[in-house]
Amino acid sequence: MTEEKNALVFTNDNCIGCNKCISVCSCMGACVSHVVDGINRIDVDSDKCIACGACFDVCEHHAREFADDTERFFEDLKKGERISLLIAPAFKANYPSEYGTVLGGLKKLGVNRMISVSFGADITTWGYLNYIDKYGFTGGISQPCPAVVGYIERYLPELLPKLFPVQSPMMCAAIYARKQMGITDKFAFLSPCIAKKMEIEDGNNGGYISYNVTFDHLMQYIRKHGISGENATDEVEYGLGSIYPTPGGLKENVYWFLGESVFIRQIEGEKHMYEYLERNREKIAKDKTPYLFIDALNCANGCICGTAVEEDKANTDDALCALLKIRESVKKDKGMSAWAKKLSPKQRLKKLNQQFKNLDLSDYLRRYTDRSAQCTYEKPSATQLNEIFASMNKNTQKEQTIDCSACGYQSCKQMAEAIFNGFNRKENCIHYVKSIVQIEKEHAEELAEEVKQEKIEVENGRKRVLEAVNTINEEFATLYQSVDDMAAGNENNANESTGISGDMQEVFRFCENLSNAMGDIEKLLEELSKNNAEVVSIASQTNLLALNASIEAARAGEAGKGFAVVAGEINNLATDSRNTANRSSESQEQILASISSIVADADKLMEIVHAVNDRTQNLAASTEEISASAQVILETADHVKASLQSLVSE
Repeated sequence: MTEEKNALVFTNDNCIGCNKCISVCSCMGACVSHVVDGINRIDVDSDKCIACGACFDVCEHHAREFADDTERFFEDLKKGERISLLIAPAFKANYPSEYGTVLGGLKKLGVNRMISVSFGADITTWGYLNYIDKYGFTGGISQPCPAVVGYIERYLPELLPKLFPVQSPMMCAAIYARKQMGITDKFAFLSPCIAKKMEIEDGNNGGYISYNVTFDHLMQYIRKHGISGENATDEVEYGLGSIYPTPGGLKENVYWFLGESVFIRQIEGEKHMYEYLERNREKIAKDKTPYLFIDALNCANGCICGTAVEEDKANTDDALCALLKIRESVKKDKGMSAWAKKLSPKQRLKKLNQQFKNLDLSDYLRRYTDRSAQCTYEKPSATQLNEIFASMNKNTQKEQTIDCSACGYQSCKQMAEAIFNGFNRKENCIHYVKSIVQIEKEHAEELAEEVKQEKIEVENGRKRVLEAVNTINEEFATLYQSVDDMAAGNENNANESTGISGDMQEVFRFCENLSNAMGDIEKLLEELSKNNAEVVSIASQTNLLALNASIEAARAGEAGKGFAVVAGEINNLATDSRNTANRSSESQEQILASISSIVADADKLMEIVHAVNDRTQNLAASTEEISASAQVILETADHVKASLQSLVSE
């Protein structure tokens, strides 16, 4: 159900979802509890609402408002529409000092005729008495109250035949004004009642009246716009109809004409009256009551303090006192009229019938509409009911009959039915909320016990952690020492690596010098080889000369013997020189081979030196990285140690 702001009764943004309106509402489903934007609120289903006004009386938050036709009435006056007023008798009672000036102000705005509905109430009394007499209609229910009519049409359709078919004072006044007085204007009813708008717009009532102008909204408008005029009065004389707004007003009128020997059941008061009808529906429907009729009114103080009367007026007895004065004035100085106090009831009745002899009773009768289809709701089965109770944590008969009414309903069963039909929510059940709280409490206690146990375990764990931390601290001391040793050893390695790298550079330079020296030796040996070749050549020439000298010495004989000896020595010398040169060449070849081997070894040594130098340099770099890593290890160890100390201190 989506509430519309143009509905007769609606909820505004002041609602806090307190359930008070549900508790006083007589119409199941008229107040619907739901959540809007995360806020619990209770809206009105206009199909089910009878505008009884009980929710207005009980709501401390002013969360309910109602619609009427006041604004439209004044707008149409401005447009020049011809409008006449039907004035509820409660208006004069509530505003005795303002009555004339307000009517004068409305006259200035263009209102045409002004007729007191008290006169219509006299016609209603006449209609009731004649209908009872003509049709023997007893045990019926009075119908001037539109909220009562609305309730029976919606919730007790079996009692529709028992509703008096005679029109209300408002409608009787309108019909009389139209038919007997010939007024063709639109009619506006100055009304103490929200629900009168339903009666005015009811298709069974002929559209006689166009506006329900409530006291509350009318006076707000009057004061806001400063509307006032010279004293004006209503135009039609009336009798005891003026006391209809009081509780039992209709009953008193009937007693005035039939005497108090007849038994009329008077019942009023929002929820109380509807509960009475519910309890007695069967008796009433089957004519098993001893009453002439039931005078039923929605409002406990009657229409004089109706649902659309300003709150400050409704909360006092001022209007009632004023109306009682009007009643007494009606009973006095009426000569021989139907309202004369000195006449007997029978004489008064005769006078009344004489007064309205030209009226046709059928003109003042009405029909009703069975509207129960729009208000039906489904009754859950026993199984469905138990499922709802289970969802509400109500699993025992005792829990299902707590009937605390905090949810707004008279019984847990009614609440379950409302939940089943979507009218309410289980979260509005105080027992359900308590059960949830109890469950949460037990859960919290379990958690507390678990926390307690965990705390003990934590304490034990903390002790173990302390022990472990102490052990770890000892291990940290060892770690620090090891890292220090590693750092010191690493520093020595770095220094040694640097020294080795320097020494290897010296070796490399030595190898280079050796290689260069071997080159120089190889060059010298090449020169020596050339010299040996020259020696061998000289020795060969010397041998040739020695041979020639020997030949010449032999030729010379004795004289050449000494020269022969010299020639032999020279030959020996040449032979020795050649042999020496040959041996020198052989040694030279061996030396060259050795030099080549030394050069090759020197080259290989240089390669090794290069490799060793590279590794030494890598070792130096690694040593630096090891040193940096050692620093990181120390920093990390300090952080871990600090974290452990923090953990222990918590």
